[in-house]
Amino acid sequence: MSLRTCLPLAAALMAIGGVASAQSPSAITITVDENGNSTFTAPGFSAPLGFFQVTDPGPGGLNNALTYDLHNPPGLIAGDVVLLDSPNGPVSYIVRFNPNETLPNGDTGALVFYSNPLDGLDSLADSLTGPSAGYPNFIVLPEVPIGGGNVGAIYTPTAGQPGFVAGVGPVVTYNIISDSSTVPEPGAYALLGSLGLSGAALLRRRRAC
Repeated sequence: MSLRTCLPLAAALMAIGGVASAQSPSAITITVDENGNSTFTAPGFSAPLGFFQVTDPGPGGLNNALTYDLHNPPGLIAGDVVLLDSPNGPVSYIVRFNPNETLPNGDTGALVFYSNPLDGLDSLADSLTGPSAGYPNFIVLPEVPIGGGNVGAIYTPTAGQPGFVAGVGPVVTYNIISDSSTVPEPGAYALLGSLGLSGAALLRRRRAC
């Protein structure tokens, strides 16, 4: 399935980056959810990204994964953003960045969204197991309320982190949202071990103390 848009996102990114100063870069916001809804927002501009249901070529990727078209972002950094249902909770969502993924429309660069099927397989991103392996480059974040009964994360990567777009000047922020504030049952999406994130999550919590 495709909601292909004619939006030349790479050109928009480059144009905005060309006029952004190092002191006050223009902000770009990319909003995605587990049902194929998305928005690319820049100063004076807003449009959907479009998506496909295709095989995720990343580590341990699954077939028919909800894959957003990032439209050839220059210098996109590969990796996984792992969202926990609470600071000490199980995995609830995984957002993956595949810079070298070629989509059916010929674009390169994708954001793949995996979600926990809390109420059954009722969203496009729902997956019973999630990917069986993960990128060595990852970040672990707790989900938080983000308004409208939704939970998720507002994530602004820095250089080297998953989803950072190295080839543009503007700051890129990702709004990752869910359609439910329901808390997962313990173990319902136990991917920390398979992703090799248990130790990293513990280390992250220890450093935060």
